[in-house]
Amino acid sequence: MGDLERSFLCAIRWQTESDLDFQERLAELEGLCSAAGASAERTFSQARSEPHRALYLGTGKIQEIAEAAEAEQPDLIIFDAELSPAQIRNLESRLQTRVIDRTQLILDIFAARAQTKEGRLQVEIAQLQYLLPRLTGRGVHMSRLGGGIGTRGPGETQLETDRRRIRERVDSLRQRLESVRKTRETNRRRRINSTPVVALVGYTNAGKTTLLKRWLHDRGGRPMHTGNQRLFDTLDPLARKVKAGTTGEMVVMDTVGFVQNLPHLLVEAFQSTLEEVNTADVIVQVVDGSGHVPRSLDTTYSVLEEIHALDKPVITFFNKADIAAVSPAPDTKAIASIYGSAKTGDGLVELYNRVETATGLDKVQVEVTSRLQSESFWHEVLSVGRVIHTIPLENNQVRYTVETERRFKDRILEATHLAENDTHIAEDDTPSVEGDTSLH
Repeated sequence: MGDLERSFLCAIRWQTESDLDFQERLAELEGLCSAAGASAERTFSQARSEPHRALYLGTGKIQEIAEAAEAEQPDLIIFDAELSPAQIRNLESRLQTRVIDRTQLILDIFAARAQTKEGRLQVEIAQLQYLLPRLTGRGVHMSRLGGGIGTRGPGETQLETDRRRIRERVDSLRQRLESVRKTRETNRRRRINSTPVVALVGYTNAGKTTLLKRWLHDRGGRPMHTGNQRLFDTLDPLARKVKAGTTGEMVVMDTVGFVQNLPHLLVEAFQSTLEEVNTADVIVQVVDGSGHVPRSLDTTYSVLEEIHALDKPVITFFNKADIAAVSPAPDTKAIASIYGSAKTGDGLVELYNRVETATGLDKVQVEVTSRLQSESFWHEVLSVGRVIHTIPLENNQVRYTVETERRFKDRILEATHLAENDTHIAEDDTPSVEGDTSLH
């Protein structure tokens, strides 16, 4: 990435905020700074109940930052907030240094991470929407040829054009994005068909990609490149098929990581990507169990609410249990809370089993009675299960014990009913006992 850009970080310590929450927020800002290719040289903070209308921080604190900037000559100053165009203009005038806000910092990281055509289109839309109200008053910095953090993405010509041209560009990008989205949707339906889908969601760097890699290794999926432990390392949905149970399979999908107060324009721009979560049968929320758990849970559920995915069953996996000082309290909003480590493998068998149960991939035994010669019955049963026990009855009838995935139970019962209207059906939902495969 070349030489790191030297930066100052600036934040408000809200009067209602605990010390732990504030320190976690600063740590996240430092992580974002590092992910964008900058070093955090100094941090400035001020306790306030609300931002200064013109300068975000108070005039005394801004003067302190200005003196430090004059002495140390940082490349940029990053504010942990979404600043108004007027605030940015005022701050750059006072500090005589390039100023960017948290939203622009995240946009820059997204621009560097986007790999697919869809991802790049979504990032550019978000960047242009961010720029639109900020075209005036920033000419000296917008036209710089030197680039730097906060200037990645749309080129010089787009940044200097008028609002009408920007809006036309956004409309054009949205049309192209819709075309790409439709193609992806068609391919996804062809790929997944009726296979259950599991979506991994959670805070960025919680270990979602590491978990997916381990899942593929444990359940015979196609190997994938290991995550680099970078913020927003996954921007584009990454789906892989894995084995489930003895004969079934499911699709496990990694998704973009979340952060506190993910800018709405990014949620809006990445709507089609985030909506992949809505195609899932089950959501696995991956949480860094060694970090600030309440923040991670609140952030994830906030995004799930925004994309209308709260109706999905959620299994929360508290990752990194191997380095967590204490075990977090269970997630009361989830159907199950599991503690483990994608790195060591602890807790993963329990996770796989709970996911299989939630998707209907766990095994059950169903007892049905049908005529021995019923070809339609045999065709349907053998396509979704296996006969593990038979008992001959009178009148050319046979009672079959069929092992199948729970999601196919009704299908077998329906096939039996259609094959023979006078069929007597009994069912046993007791999970199959391993080794009970006798045929009589």
